[in-house]
Amino acid sequence: MLVLLAKELRIRYKSTALGYAWSVAYPLALALVFYFVFKVVARIQVENYALFVVMGLFPWQWFQNSIVGASGFLLGNAQLIKKVRFERSLLVLVGVLNDLVHFLASLPVIALFLLASGSPLRAAWLWQVPLLVLLQLGVTFGFALLVATANLFLRDLERLIGIATLLWLYLTPVLYPWDMVPERLRWTLWLNPLNPLIQSWRGALADGHLDPALVAGAAAWAVAALLAGRLLYTRLERRFAELV
Repeated sequence: MLVLLAKELRIRYKSTALGYAWSVAYPLALALVFYFVFKVVARIQVENYALFVVMGLFPWQWFQNSIVGASGFLLGNAQLIKKVRFERSLLVLVGVLNDLVHFLASLPVIALFLLASGSPLRAAWLWQVPLLVLLQLGVTFGFALLVATANLFLRDLERLIGIATLLWLYLTPVLYPWDMVPERLRWTLWLNPLNPLIQSWRGALADGHLDPALVAGAAAWAVAALLAGRLLYTRLERRFAELV
């Protein structure tokens, strides 16, 4: 698996001028656009909105990149699947870990935003960040396995996922605080697998605090996503070689 991961990391930005800097440049560019739209134009009332967006958008980008890319995690390794008998779900895991590496590379950028805003670096991050990475890895890998498996049977899914993740972004409190959602609708946020993760990332990074209810919600979604992904993969894996 480490060999596959190293290969994917080399290929991703091969022959690019900025290399790994793209993993930071792209979400930063998005953050700049969202800052202009929501803070300058819409004048959303959030203190230090640039930091607020960055703390939510960087974790979101890891999830989105993995889910959008999941449609190619198996199809892109068709020759390997046909010729070698191995645990094919590792190909999906490698894709998700590839995006995780780039997310980890963005954490120093978030730290710089925090320092610029006057927030201190916190010792609690030493256990909070690994815990949240583990929970988001579970959610992301579970959904990526669902998408990668289903895409072999429904090739239109590749195009639908891009639209779905865009809608998902606006339904998740990434660009706005959760308390802007009307109170009568806030219960729906618990039906969103990314909401407890995004809120937990913000709580940990900004205040060094994790809400036990949000962490429990994120853990529940991680388990549910992993079980759903594994169930679909196990039922259909025997047909992979004939479909890729």
